[in-house]
Amino acid sequence: MHPALQGLLTIVIGVGGCVGYFYFSNVLLDRVIFPARGRDMGRNINRANMVRPWLFLFPAIFALGLYLAYPVAETLRLSLTDRAAGGAFVGLANYQQMMAEPKFWEALRNNFMWLLIVPAAATGFGLLAAQLTDRIRWGNLAKSLIFMPMAISFVGAGVIWKLVYEQRPVDVEQIGVLNAIYLALGGAEPQTWMTIPLWNSIFLMVVLVWIQTGFAMVILSAALRGIPEETVEAAIIDGAGPFQIFFKIKVPQIMGTIMVVWTTITLVVLKVFDIVFAMTNGQWETQVLANYMFDKLFSANDWGVGSASAMIIMLLVTPILAWNVYNARKEMR
Repeated sequence: MHPALQGLLTIVIGVGGCVGYFYFSNVLLDRVIFPARGRDMGRNINRANMVRPWLFLFPAIFALGLYLAYPVAETLRLSLTDRAAGGAFVGLANYQQMMAEPKFWEALRNNFMWLLIVPAAATGFGLLAAQLTDRIRWGNLAKSLIFMPMAISFVGAGVIWKLVYEQRPVDVEQIGVLNAIYLALGGAEPQTWMTIPLWNSIFLMVVLVWIQTGFAMVILSAALRGIPEETVEAAIIDGAGPFQIFFKIKVPQIMGTIMVVWTTITLVVLKVFDIVFAMTNGQWETQVLANYMFDKLFSANDWGVGSASAMIIMLLVTPILAWNVYNARKEMR
């Protein structure tokens, strides 16, 4: 089937199915289960109105259960079993095996380093870009250019930056921008940047910072525009300089938004996989938890340790998600 026709059929069947579900479920509710007739008419109407919201919620609850709750429960089960033993229950043996592997601790260490650097850098650059682009005439164009990497997939961004870090022999023209600059500044020979421990992880982080800075800029720019002009004008009258206005007047007023951006990028960092997989596949001491999980599940064919590492990622993500939900509810009160 032609892809365009397949897409059209998917839309028609999907939308039609949703419309049909809501129509026929309400007909069933109002005419069969709780019919609005007879002596119990008023009581049935009230019962139907109590059930009706759950009809609308059911597709979302079903989807969440099928695509979120079930995978979590199944992953937990698999993390307690051994594939080599025919799926036998082995308790915490997979977790013990995982923690005995140096690659796991390398991945955990690298993830911690990503957490320290990427959210801070992306949020900081985003805040700086939001402030500066609002003060120049061609700010909207600058924002569009900064936001553009958000439209690129992580794998696509990894391929782009892999070319930036590309290394060719010294007697061949360099296509990698970084090596071209390095040689122009007097470097002796091109460097294989992706094989240099510690620096290669930082070069990988640059890719994610490049992508997420646009996201941070858009959110923080909206927050900066929402600051009451009266507070800024009062600070100017009191003799405050540009830096004092920015750090003592503006930043405190948007601190809640900054924390939301920070935690959102932190969640992305905890699950980072595509960039590492596309650029190094965890080699040369660049392993991260998600790539370690992928290696165990699909390369080593070990669902026990792979699922155990997935549970570790979920445990690291859960407190941040809970904190975000708590703050969102607090702001709605």
